[in-house]
Amino acid sequence: MNNFQESGAQPLQRAPTIRLIAWELTRCCGYSCVHCRASASSGPYTGELTTAECEEVLKNIASFGNPVIILTGGEPLLRCDIFHIIEYGTALGLKMVMATCSSLLTVQIAARLKKAGVRRISLSIDSVDPQIHDQFRGFSGAFDAVMKGCQAARMATLEFQVNTTVTNDNVEQLPGLLKLAEREGAVAFHPFLLVPTGRAEGLEMMGLSAPVYEKVLHWICSQNVESKIAIKPTCAPHYCRIAAQRGVGARMKTGHDTMTRGCLGGHGFAFISHRGRVQMCGFLQECAGELRENGWDFRSVWESSPFFEQLRRKDQYGGRCGYCKYWKRCGGCRARAFAASGNCFSEEPFCLYQPQQAGSR
Repeated sequence: MNNFQESGAQPLQRAPTIRLIAWELTRCCGYSCVHCRASASSGPYTGELTTAECEEVLKNIASFGNPVIILTGGEPLLRCDIFHIIEYGTALGLKMVMATCSSLLTVQIAARLKKAGVRRISLSIDSVDPQIHDQFRGFSGAFDAVMKGCQAARMATLEFQVNTTVTNDNVEQLPGLLKLAEREGAVAFHPFLLVPTGRAEGLEMMGLSAPVYEKVLHWICSQNVESKIAIKPTCAPHYCRIAAQRGVGARMKTGHDTMTRGCLGGHGFAFISHRGRVQMCGFLQECAGELRENGWDFRSVWESSPFFEQLRRKDQYGGRCGYCKYWKRCGGCRARAFAASGNCFSEEPFCLYQPQQAGSR
């Protein structure tokens, strides 16, 4: 039996509420970002869900939940039916947001996105130095494009957040990047801690060491209390442990920036690939279900997938995560665990916390 097969344990009585779904509508992209989990390129990619198939998925999701739908890619604006998909989901009562590379974003496009029902977009800025940002994004002019994207969103009064993938190359720039996000009018700043999947598999030297990782999370925790805008770290599950240790959990922001648990994969969050594969997140390729094979029934995957059921059981976890008192708050990064050991249920490799094992003193 491999790490992901059914363990024989009894299923949970009730699945948690689905809060967030990241949906990779396409893998086509004009950028070649060095860290891209999807190794996205200009394509084309065969087998992407059709408009009608996207409608079926949205209908099923809306039949039992009201999650935030994060339309992502690749570059979702490259889909010719993108505005129809947004309008369709909005009409069903779903909360539609979008992650865009910004190269296609104009004031007119931003206004159309808002009119169609997009509540927020995310724009990625990975350095205050335009040259470093362009190199990271694999596209000359990417920094100028994202600055124009911020301006377009402001002019269209479309809410936006700034995302930053944190590496050894830009970790010292985090204060400057936060100030840049504030100055440009972002409502939130979301630092993403690098996960070594996709193109990032060969970027070990760019990843933060465990001590620096911990230091960064403490800095984010302090800034989240003091900053004028919300700060939400992503792919940094033990931030919730640090917040609890510092007693600031109650002061976390609300809305799109709420933090209820470190790793939400299978606990409130799921990922849908461009071909309809359901995963716990975009960084771990294990399939929880194929929507094309089950009649677009996302609900049955969310509630009954053996893999999701395993993710929700603490007794399935090994190493320190298996006996850590912060497991419910944190959960550890399953993708990093898999990259480090080949077992997604092993301990989070970049966590410094040493929990006390039952029976020990």
